[in-house]
Amino acid sequence: MTGQTTAAHGGRTFLKIAVAVQTVSIFFQAATAGMLFASHDTELHHIGSPVMYGTTLLYVLAAVLAWRPGGGTPRPILYAAGFLVLASAQVALGIAGMTSLHVPLGVLMFGLSTLTLGQMLSAARRGRSSVRS
Repeated sequence: MTGQTTAAHGGRTFLKIAVAVQTVSIFFQAATAGMLFASHDTELHHIGSPVMYGTTLLYVLAAVLAWRPGGGTPRPILYAAGFLVLASAQVALGIAGMTSLHVPLGVLMFGLSTLTLGQMLSAARRGRSSVRS
């Protein structure tokens, strides 16, 4: 039983790390997008695009790995898969040069990723405080 609990805890930790890295990568994309509009230097933004997509794939992997050991709800997998759809649309819109849709979708993605990370950290904090009681 302890092995399952440890594996489930490790999976949730990996999931939190994956969402945190994804949030940072989306923030980096937002910062480089601002630089892009100011100076037309696209190199950093173009480098960050596959990194952001990769962190979203990492989020999907972490959600699957967190679900399997504990046998918990597959809801994080649905969220991660939805995020992968948004990231795919974001990349396609960026390549197509449709900034009128690309920028608002990026803002939405950053907000959703930040919200997800905040909820995970809040739940972890609540879980620790109930163990102490």
